[in-house]
Amino acid sequence: MSRTLPGRIWRSIYRQPFADEEREGARVINDSLLMHLHPVKLRRHGLSITYTFGLGGISFLLFIVLTVTGVLLMFQYLPTTEQAYADIQRLSGEVFLGQLLRNMHRWAAHAMVLAVFLHMCRAFFTGSYKPPRSFNWAVGVGLLVLTLLLSFTGYLLPWDQLAFWAITVGTNIAGYAPLVGRALRSFLLDGIVVGQGALLRFYVLHVVVLPLVLALLVGLHFWRVRKDGGISGPPLPGGGHE
Repeated sequence: MSRTLPGRIWRSIYRQPFADEEREGARVINDSLLMHLHPVKLRRHGLSITYTFGLGGISFLLFIVLTVTGVLLMFQYLPTTEQAYADIQRLSGEVFLGQLLRNMHRWAAHAMVLAVFLHMCRAFFTGSYKPPRSFNWAVGVGLLVLTLLLSFTGYLLPWDQLAFWAITVGTNIAGYAPLVGRALRSFLLDGIVVGQGALLRFYVLHVVVLPLVLALLVGLHFWRVRKDGGISGPPLPGGGHE
């Protein structure tokens, strides 16, 4: 295999040959950037689907779907008050597979909010927030907040009546936050009413700022899972976790 073109490409990515023993297997994982994200060994409970339900992986997969569909939707959308609604209508009725693409993005967003929330619930009820994973729990809380903010900022982009009044109500509620409420509302709206400034700010937050921050925290989250000894185990009889 190594003498063929696919074999040479494979060898350029994975320097180590296929492992026949435990030590060589560990070396293959440590020498590969992609495989290095995973621990060399997994505890038995980590292979049980009924313990994690794959909620972390599902959340990450939905984020990838949202990223891909979001980039494709950007080719057909202009964030202006004159054009935004017309672009959404054109996506739904004229662009090839436009309605399917928009629905994939919309439903993946709803599903990601649910998956991240359930993932947090699973981590809480299994005690995965306890030391040495306390910092990663805080990172997970940040990821949940970012997921909700992504859903909120994307709500205005269709620029229809439902989006307009939902954002009006949402930003008015944010304006009552102690100390920073008025400044936060002014920042989100670029003024006092929902208009062009608000649409542009929500668009930039939705497609650039929040996804970049979320991607960085996802990488940190994965790295900390490995450094903290992998997925936490079920409670032990004497207390603590595996």
